[in-house]
Amino acid sequence: MIRAGTDSDTAAYIRLIGEAWGEYPGVIFDVDAELPELYRLASWFAEAGGRVWLAEEDGRALGMVGTRPLGADAAFEICKMYVDRAARGSGLAQRLIETAEAHARAQGAQRMVLWTDTRFEAAHRFYEKQSYIRQGAVRILDDLSKSLEFRYAKPLTGLVVEMLDGAAASSAERRLSDIMIGCVAQGGSLHWRQRLAPDTARAQMRRVAAEVAAQQRLLLAAWAGTRLAGSIQIDLAMAESQAHRAVLQDWRVEPAMRRQGMGLALLAGAEAAAARLGRRLLSLETPAGGSGERLLLAAGWREAGRIPGLALDAAGAGIEAVRYIRA
Repeated sequence: MIRAGTDSDTAAYIRLIGEAWGEYPGVIFDVDAELPELYRLASWFAEAGGRVWLAEEDGRALGMVGTRPLGADAAFEICKMYVDRAARGSGLAQRLIETAEAHARAQGAQRMVLWTDTRFEAAHRFYEKQSYIRQGAVRILDDLSKSLEFRYAKPLTGLVVEMLDGAAASSAERRLSDIMIGCVAQGGSLHWRQRLAPDTARAQMRRVAAEVAAQQRLLLAAWAGTRLAGSIQIDLAMAESQAHRAVLQDWRVEPAMRRQGMGLALLAGAEAAAARLGRRLLSLETPAGGSGERLLLAAGWREAGRIPGLALDAAGAGIEAVRYIRA
């Protein structure tokens, strides 16, 4: 059961946070010196315009989460999210963060932000699974633990397309790999067979993140509500005489999230990003007869040729590709 936290839950807050911090060497937990708000945590959140929740089972606290407005850009912050070791992997963490996100959305929030210690790798994996990505510089805290923190964020409402830098692309690796596997399984790829191994997808997305960091490639991602569900890449590594053009690649929308305008939004975002870099001639190859052709034509692209048998499907049959251009 997840309920509103109260000031009288101090012992539960202290145990949950203390045990979680105790899993990491060098992390010092001193309530009086650094976390006195735990003695009146519900009031502390309320005074900031936020709330805190506690998850219990048979009278034992198993998890907690809080959220509060940041006061800028209609954003809310996820704070003090901890789950008892025994309850991890049960889905409780997801229910807790969804509770906080739903409250923030009801209060008019358009974006969620959180900070997490660079040592808390399991937490990073969880937040990335929930479609959060790293943004901005690492924060240095003047605390007893000499903490460094990553900033994670994601949109909360609507259909949003954002450019990812190298750090964001790296943190989105798991989520984008899952989308890649799902799309390839639907037969919508000219580069991969339908049975794409997770390790192969992850390795490919790591290469993409490295090229983004090296400014050889742009990566745009799209969220529908709180879910990262699509992406598109722009290959910038052209010959010297072709610095005016770019190639759009790996235009993907998670199968379950299609027909909501995400494909066109990604395409428009990529066109705008390329234009800002002076890339005025764009090309993209897509399987003949696929949904990509319909969207490209609707967006004003035009066919520039067909390539029979450019790729092979899982059965070894040739796939015809169509090249589209936008100038």
